[in-house]
Amino acid sequence: MGTAAGDGGHPLGTVAAEHKVNLTAQRPFSEALRTGLAETFFPDDPFRGFGSLPPAERAWGGLKYFVPALEWAPRYTLGKFKYDLLAGVTIASLAIPQGISYAKLANLPPIIGLYSSFVPPLLYAVFGSSNNLAVGTVAAASLLLASIIEAEVPRDDNPELYLQIFYTAAFFTGVIQTALGVFRLGLIVDFLSRSTITGFMGGTAAIIILQQLKGMLGMKHFTSKTDVISVVRSIFLYRDEWRWQSAVLGVCFLLFLLLSKQLRKKKPNLFWVSAIAPFMVVVIGGIFAFLVKGNEHGIPIVGDLKKGINPLSISQLTFTDKHVKTAVKAGFLSGILALAEGIAVGRSLALIKNEQIDGNKEMIAFGIMNIAGSCTSCYLTTGPFSKSAVNFHAGCRTPMSNVVMSVCIMLVLLFLAPLFKYTPLVALSSIIVVAMIGLFKVKEFLHLYRVDKFDFCICMVAFVGVVFFTMVIGLGASIGLSVIRALLHVARPTTCKLGSMAGGEIFCDVRHYPHARNIPNVLVLQLGSPIYFVNAGYLRERILRWVEDEESASKTDGQDLQYVILDLGGVSSIDNTGIGMLGEVHKSLDRKGITVALTNPRLEVTEKLVLSGFIREKVGKEWVFLTVKDAITACRYGLQRSRGKEHSEIQPAEPGLIHFPSDPQENHQNIKTRITSTPSQDPEPTAPEPEEAAVDAPAPNLGEYVFPGDEEVSMAALLSEFLEPPPAPSYYY
Repeated sequence: MGTAAGDGGHPLGTVAAEHKVNLTAQRPFSEALRTGLAETFFPDDPFRGFGSLPPAERAWGGLKYFVPALEWAPRYTLGKFKYDLLAGVTIASLAIPQGISYAKLANLPPIIGLYSSFVPPLLYAVFGSSNNLAVGTVAAASLLLASIIEAEVPRDDNPELYLQIFYTAAFFTGVIQTALGVFRLGLIVDFLSRSTITGFMGGTAAIIILQQLKGMLGMKHFTSKTDVISVVRSIFLYRDEWRWQSAVLGVCFLLFLLLSKQLRKKKPNLFWVSAIAPFMVVVIGGIFAFLVKGNEHGIPIVGDLKKGINPLSISQLTFTDKHVKTAVKAGFLSGILALAEGIAVGRSLALIKNEQIDGNKEMIAFGIMNIAGSCTSCYLTTGPFSKSAVNFHAGCRTPMSNVVMSVCIMLVLLFLAPLFKYTPLVALSSIIVVAMIGLFKVKEFLHLYRVDKFDFCICMVAFVGVVFFTMVIGLGASIGLSVIRALLHVARPTTCKLGSMAGGEIFCDVRHYPHARNIPNVLVLQLGSPIYFVNAGYLRERILRWVEDEESASKTDGQDLQYVILDLGGVSSIDNTGIGMLGEVHKSLDRKGITVALTNPRLEVTEKLVLSGFIREKVGKEWVFLTVKDAITACRYGLQRSRGKEHSEIQPAEPGLIHFPSDPQENHQNIKTRITSTPSQDPEPTAPEPEEAAVDAPAPNLGEYVFPGDEEVSMAALLSEFLEPPPAPSYYY
């Protein structure tokens, strides 16, 4: 195999583009560090434009960033309040039954659910950035907290300590969420992929529905475990407690709620019917249980609810070594889950209105309201999808709708709470069942199966883990599988061989575009990921294997592989191990007489390649190009020069000998072709030696091309052989 490298490995026949790769740009370490940290923790650059403001305005802008209410409150109008009032009253009618229901799901006193719908929404209205989110308790987090805490402190053994750990878990949830927001660590929430959330929510909905059979059948005893086997065993173990009265009433409530949902789908303008349907079930069920004395006839009721707003619970926070680990574990897992759900809901609703929300500000808002909630008899709250969707469709304009809801809940706590004592438990179970049916995303499961089988496996791991084991196992296994997949993408990045299309103007993956043409004597490889110690060894072996395969295919077609072009446009960064890997690849190819060229390296990569001496000492700056097209053009000139030298060594030079300048930089300045005069009229011309021809012939800037005969030859005709290569061989990779 040959190479076009001359003395010192420099090409003598390269052609450069009008623009070259900037190999001199270097940033100070402080600037590079500052840029990296800014892109990692401040990708949205929230404080851009602050630098030109006076100190007072800068401070006020920073305060408005952390307290969004200062942004929208001065512009608030009566017209907006009309919409927020309607939305707030609507979500309050949903918050009452859901608050009581989810508190019962967590095995807490029902009044705690109402407390949790009073204080947290007020704080979110001040610190939250979403105009559509409605704050409240959620079923998945309620059950997750109960499953973790009850495993350490059974509620029946010590209900007071059980409640205290709930408050403490909410406190740690708030601390963790606030810290994530302040330190811009929202990327941690990104480890909860959409597939994980879909599978986890689906599995949680399944076990919650099964657990509601306790209330639907009027049972008094039930298992504290969440797996489907334990739940089904418990249902049949206590079958002597089944009450047909509760079952019949529950079926009636289910039909009413399901019909209201169908009505909303057929007539979206009547969304308010489905929104107030749960509240109507509570009211109707309470009246019915009061009239027939349901508690005495197989229809258990909620029981006494204390009148009054939230009592302080700061003294009930427990930080003893024995229980603090349980509280931290429960607070961390439920907090991350609540963040993922709340931020996802807020973003999805904001996109519909073409609005933007700041995930880090949302974390701070959630954290503050959970810290305050833990001190005012509340447990974990976030932005549930069902309540937020109702708030959105009710026409909310600002977070003021949460304030209206809080005022409504306050009135209920002060004056109406005792009336809900007659609420049948079967009514609450019916409300939960209908709410959980919406969490079965069957279309999403099918979509994942069609689009990405690995994502479908991640989803199913979460679903099966939650249903057959525990919620923690299901969530952890799915996250672990997602992380493994991400690591595999880093450790085993994709590389591809590029072929030419559109006359050499476009270069594409030959596997994706089988009709792309191979480039004779040249192999173009595209590297599409950062090069780190994790994947350096794999990339070395993969590049050398590409070269071996290409050499075998080239020999079959009677050609030699002489150039390998590495497209580094997709390599966003490289470490020292990666640079060493490129050096090893260059050394291996150089032994075979193969020249390596680089194209389009990014600034971060170029800096390190220059500082390490890789470009100067091994590749040579003349073999670094801006585009693949430029590199291939240079390779073709190198091939033509090699063929010209071989031809001149075999036969004497005739008029028409191709001359190349000895300085490759001349070729980088301009591309011109000049046809010299016709052959000498002397009947017996004496052919000069090749060396003399190269010296005696005029030396234009970019080489002088003299062909036999006196015919004028255009540039396009001259280069047609090289710019339009013959049809590619029939081997593809």
